[in-house]
This record gives sequence, C-alpha cells and structure tokens, in this order.
Amino acid sequence: MSDITKVALDAMGGDNAPVEIVKGAVEAVQQRKDIQVLLTGQESVIKRELEKYTYPAEQIRIVNASEVIETAEPPVKAIRGKKDSSIVVAMKLVKNGEADAFVSAGSTGAVLVGGQVLVGRIKGVERPPLAPLLPTLKGVSLLIDCGANVDARPSHLVQFAKMGSIYMESVMGRKNPTVGIVNIGAEEEKGNALVKETFPLLKACRDINFVGSVEAREIPYGNVDVIVCEAFVGNVILKLYEGVGGALMKKVKAGMMSSLRSKIGALLVKPALKATLKDFDASEQGGAPLLGLKGLVVKTHGSSASKEVCNSIIQCVTFKQQKINEKIKAAIQETQDEKTENE
Repeated sequence: MSDITKVALDAMGGDNAPVEIVKGAVEAVQQRKDIQVLLTGQESVIKRELEKYTYPAEQIRIVNASEVIETAEPPVKAIRGKKDSSIVVAMKLVKNGEADAFVSAGSTGAVLVGGQVLVGRIKGVERPPLAPLLPTLKGVSLLIDCGANVDARPSHLVQFAKMGSIYMESVMGRKNPTVGIVNIGAEEEKGNALVKETFPLLKACRDINFVGSVEAREIPYGNVDVIVCEAFVGNVILKLYEGVGGALMKKVKAGMMSSLRSKIGALLVKPALKATLKDFDASEQGGAPLLGLKGLVVKTHGSSASKEVCNSIIQCVTFKQQKINEKIKAAIQETQDEKTENE
C-alpha cells in the first residue's frame, strides 16, 4: 500500500461543501488508481452525496466527524474547542501517519492554526507559508507567502525563498529556479524596511538563484519562478490577480456577444481561446500547500468547485513522490549547521 497516496479531505469545508468536495473526491479516484480519499465529516451527509456516483469503493472511505468549523469562527478557539470537527479529525489522520496529506477548502485561519498546532512545524522552520501557483505567460510562478504570515521578518522571507525553490525544482521541474522579492522598483535601495533588510540576505544566500526585485506588473509575464513577499502583500497580489482575470473574461465575453459580426468571430476563435484560457485557469493548478510542516497540508479556495478539489488531491501524489517535506527538512538543517559552524 506504500504506492497509494492517502489524502484526508475535509468534506464539510468551503462554500460549496459537501456537494463539490465529494464530487471532486470521486473525480480524483476515477482518474487515478494510486489515490485513496478519506472523507472527514458528517457520515450521513457524505453518504447521501456519494450515492449520486459510481466509483471504486475501495478508494474512498468516510471518517465520521460530528462538528464543522465555520469560516467566521476564531481559528484558535475553533481548533481547541471543536475536537471532533472535520478539519481536526483530518489533520490528526496526517499527524498519526494514517494519511499522507490533508486538503481543505474550509476556514483558512483554522487550517493555518491546525497545521502548526496539530501537524507541527519541521524543526528549524520559523513560519510555514502558503504558496499557490500563479499562471503566467511562461507557465506558472510560485507566490510565497499569500496569507499565512502578515508580520514576517527578514529571516522568514529567506526561508520562504529556500522552501519555494525546493518546491519549484522538485514539483514543477524548474532547474535552478529564479527567485525575486516583490518591490516597488528594480533598484536595490527601494522598498519598505522589510524589503530593504531582506534584499541583502537573499543576495548573500548561496543555495538560491536570487535575481533581485520583481515589480507586481512583471508577475503575469513569469519573469521569476519564485515570488517572495510577506502575506499581506502576497494576498493582495493573489486577490487582484483573480479579480482582474475575472473582470477581463466578462469584458471579452460581452465584446464577443455585442454584434452579429463579433458572434461569428467568437465561434471561429473559440477553440484557440478555450485552450489559452485553460492555461490561465488557477483551478488547474490545485491548492496552495502550507510548506514547512511535518505533514502535507493543502488549502484550496473557499469557493472551489470539484475540478480544483480534484486537482488538489492529485497534486498530493507528486508532493509525496518528490518527498518535499524531507527536502525542506534537509535544507533547513543544512542552514542551521552552517550557522553553528560560523559562530
């Protein structure tokens, strides 16, 4: 059974739970035989959803959890108080080695708190960052951090750069991935206090390919593979990225439907346009891993439909096969050893 990747999936989390979550689990096991999904949540509710589908029964198992953590609940209080919630039960499966990974579209705060408290950080990791893949003209870039650490220190950002580089090389196959820090200009002396203090540290870091500052307008062009920033900036970039993409799509569709001539043109370009837009569909990339934990934790959008849930589950297979956590652990340990030698 070591070839099987077991994914604990929070069936009750997200705007479209449990309907789209369960559907995503079914789609994943229909596509891959090397996945088993452990659906955590209210058993009777999950069973009703599963009855809609035909799927390999041995690849989906229900793990009952009577409570649900709502999005608006204080994360720490929710994790401590609702010990039989779908999030807590699923994370304990990862902690106890009964699952290889955890996926949720539920409360981001609860996932972040639960990841650190229940799954635990790798020794030496100061702060685990959320790291989604952004579609770009050159493929994808990793945005790290996008929501976990709004008060990051320079040492945190250096670790983000190292973890992001490992991810892009191991999971995405980018050899010697380029790293840039988000800034308001290309010059080294620009930026706020955090950026100015972090820049020389990244520049001196021997185990990453740091190329300097990256401005927000350059991100969609894929100028760097790993985009480093603290979570406030990262979350603004992510949400603006999604908002502009959605607004542009509505404008394009409205323009194509504005006259008979444009409708005929739309029919002609539809196949090429569909293929192009698929490359810029963030849901194709799955969820954002919370890097630096002892186990794999993946957060998907709260509004995730079945496709993103499915892709997030499948994504976990690559994480396991490439031993991302082990590589991060080794890199952090190496840095600590170097620091000890220099003292």
